[in-house]
Amino acid sequence: MIPLTGLSAQLGLRLVDATRDRQLELIRVEPQHARAIEAFRARIADIETVDQLIEDRELYVFVMRAFDLEDQIFGKAMISKMLKSDIEDRTSLVNRLTDPRLREMYEALGFGPDGEGNLNTLKADWREAMVARYVERQFINVQAEQNETIGTVLEIRQKAARIEGPFDILKDAGIAQFFRRALGLPDVMVQVDIDRQAAMLEEKLDLTTLKDPKVLDGLVRRYVAISDALDNTAAANNAAVMLMNSAVTARAGGQFVPITIDITAISLSPSAVYR
Repeated sequence: MIPLTGLSAQLGLRLVDATRDRQLELIRVEPQHARAIEAFRARIADIETVDQLIEDRELYVFVMRAFDLEDQIFGKAMISKMLKSDIEDRTSLVNRLTDPRLREMYEALGFGPDGEGNLNTLKADWREAMVARYVERQFINVQAEQNETIGTVLEIRQKAARIEGPFDILKDAGIAQFFRRALGLPDVMVQVDIDRQAAMLEEKLDLTTLKDPKVLDGLVRRYVAISDALDNTAAANNAAVMLMNSAVTARAGGQFVPITIDITAISLSPSAVYR
C-alpha cells in the first residue's frame, strides 16, 4: 500500500496511478486474498443455485466483497430473495432495491428467476473476470480509506462507461457528488425534484461523451483540483480556530496576552494571492 496521508489528492492520484499494477499484484498474493481467490476458483464451478452460493460462506463473502457489498454480508435472507427474483417483473425485489450494486451483482451472477440454472460459473473467462473485480475492489477500498477524493476518482473511472443517462448518476450518491463538484453544481440541488436534477446534469454535460477518455480525464482533473482547494480551505479555517483558541488560553495570572491573526494569509493559498 502506498501511504497517501498528508499528500494532496492530485499528487496522491499520480502515485496511485504509477503504482497501480504493482499494488494489484500485491493484493493477489497477500495471504488473506490469495486464499479467497484460490477457494473461489476451486469451487465456484460447482455452484448451480443461489442456495448453494449462500451456504458456502467463503464463496458468498468473496462475491459480496467483489461487488463492494461487505456491509450487507449478514443480510443473507434479503440477498437470497433478491438473487431469486425475476428481473422481468417490475414489482420484484431486484427492481425495487435502489442500491445499484445489488442489481449489478444480480446481472453478473446470472441466476434464473428461481435461483437456479446458472451457467456463468462454468465459464473460465467469467471466473477470472470475477477475480479481477474482487482484486480491483480491494485496491479501490485501500485508497479510499486513505483519501476519499482518490477513492471517488477510482470509482468513477470504473463506472463511467456504464452511465447511460442522468439517473444512472443520481442513484449513486458518491458518483452524483463527483459530477456536482466537477460540473460546478451546488450540493443543495439534491433538495430539488429528481427530474430537475437530471435536467441540470444534462444541461451541463453531454453524458454520451463520458466514454471519451479525454472528457472523463478533464472532469477528474477538475474534481481533484476543487477537492484539494476545499481541503486547503478547511485546513486554513482549522488553523485560524486553533490560533484563536490559543489566544483565549493564553491568559496567565489574570493577564491577557493578545495574539494578532492575519486571516488573509491563513485563508489564501500562495497561488490565490496573485489572482
